[in-house]
Amino acid sequence: MKLRTVLAATAATVAFSGAVQAETYRIGITQNNVGVDSYQTTYEKAFIAAAEANPNVEVVVLDGGGDVARQIAQMEDLIQQAVDAIIIWPTNGEAVIPAVRKAHKAGIPVIVTNSNIADAGFDFVASFSGPDNITQGARAAEIMCDKFKEMGIENEAKVVHITGQPGYTTAIERAKGFDDRLPEVCPNVTQIDKQPGDWNREKSQKVMEAFLVKYDDIDGVYAGDDNMGVGALNAAKAAGRDGIIFVGATNFAVGYEAMERGEYWGSIYQSPVDDAEAALKTALDVLNGDDVPFLNYFDTPKITQDNMGDFTKPVF
Repeated sequence: MKLRTVLAATAATVAFSGAVQAETYRIGITQNNVGVDSYQTTYEKAFIAAAEANPNVEVVVLDGGGDVARQIAQMEDLIQQAVDAIIIWPTNGEAVIPAVRKAHKAGIPVIVTNSNIADAGFDFVASFSGPDNITQGARAAEIMCDKFKEMGIENEAKVVHITGQPGYTTAIERAKGFDDRLPEVCPNVTQIDKQPGDWNREKSQKVMEAFLVKYDDIDGVYAGDDNMGVGALNAAKAAGRDGIIFVGATNFAVGYEAMERGEYWGSIYQSPVDDAEAALKTALDVLNGDDVPFLNYFDTPKITQDNMGDFTKPVF
């Protein structure tokens, strides 16, 4: 288990809630896998900074390391510590439900962050804070379709799809959003293959290498995040396969830079800082008795080479 970091905030108050907070809340968070990509690393730093900025917050910061059993043990630990609330970034949306149920039975409100748990666990969750991943997938399909129409290939284009980690809610929802929306906006585009890249750039590069060997004609690639999308781009560049339209989600710095070079067409802009701050604010609002929606989404707009000047380069 990752060494527990307990942070007692000492800085000036940041107004996370409209209500006046009269007591110090102890909030535990167990994250998915901080070491897997720069988004999660930036999220953790932003979460800690937000807690440090609020003198009425103390947090216990844990990381599941991508291991479901480890995250369940961390949930047990936080329940035993009787924290006031638990924030969980699930390693697996199904497997963590019993632990979330146990926290709920113990009277500890659970806030799910970034990637939701499976529907069967919704009764045990106070709120979900994060992006609308189905909408993100749908917007990515729209970005790709619009580009195909601009190129005049919307009636013949062939697309491959690199998904995130199997069983991970974000991966499932982004894939569903893309798969459902693409035939609505571009009914004659064919999705010829779909394989997981596990949020990993190197694995996604290998997946794309296999696609390139298997298919002579690939017009577009949709990847569940830019980390995987850039891995696929690297494979295409190494193979000398030019002209493929790459669209991702969660615009990473490497994706933004590839867009600047004209190699990567578009993505979905999502800030890990906004994500982290929204999760902490949601937990505080729940504890303060405020009216919090169950699905507490923050907006994640489309970004392409055409409008990227309106967005700052991601820091992750």
